[in-house]
Amino acid sequence: MDLPEMFDATGPAQARALSHPTRHRLLLELGETAATVSQLTNRLMINKGNVAHHLAVLVEAGLVRKGPTRTVRGGTEQYYVRPAQRIKFEGGPDNAPLTAMMSNLANEIAGDDQALLNHRTLRLTERQATALAQHLDTIVNKLEPASPREQRYGVFVSVYRHGPTR
Repeated sequence: MDLPEMFDATGPAQARALSHPTRHRLLLELGETAATVSQLTNRLMINKGNVAHHLAVLVEAGLVRKGPTRTVRGGTEQYYVRPAQRIKFEGGPDNAPLTAMMSNLANEIAGDDQALLNHRTLRLTERQATALAQHLDTIVNKLEPASPREQRYGVFVSVYRHGPTR
């Protein structure tokens, strides 16, 4: 499925929608493929009612859209898809969306005894920090995905100002 590169989710409705860790999990699980409520329920081991509720919030905020449907045993299954490969969002009120995302990441990293976590604080010029961020972003986003049968890995990259700004 060919998705647009970037979706701008910097509005207040998107910030509210992204303020729950389960919604981040759903967005990550959707990735570049469509999925039904039942498929997401099985993959994430969350009850169907919670998946349906959080998907409805994401759809209302424009962070997920309804995709194709298919008939199964006399019923209709609705597929859901992301609007783009990448979703740009801001911290929002009280940084709730960022806190939700980081909580989700912390749980995933803590659950992987082979996870690489390298946190360093460096003194860089603003120009160096900008160049480093662009370089890392290019590396991560140019990686070709493996086949669907391969293990999935998460990559979290951030360059941020540490401590008080001068």
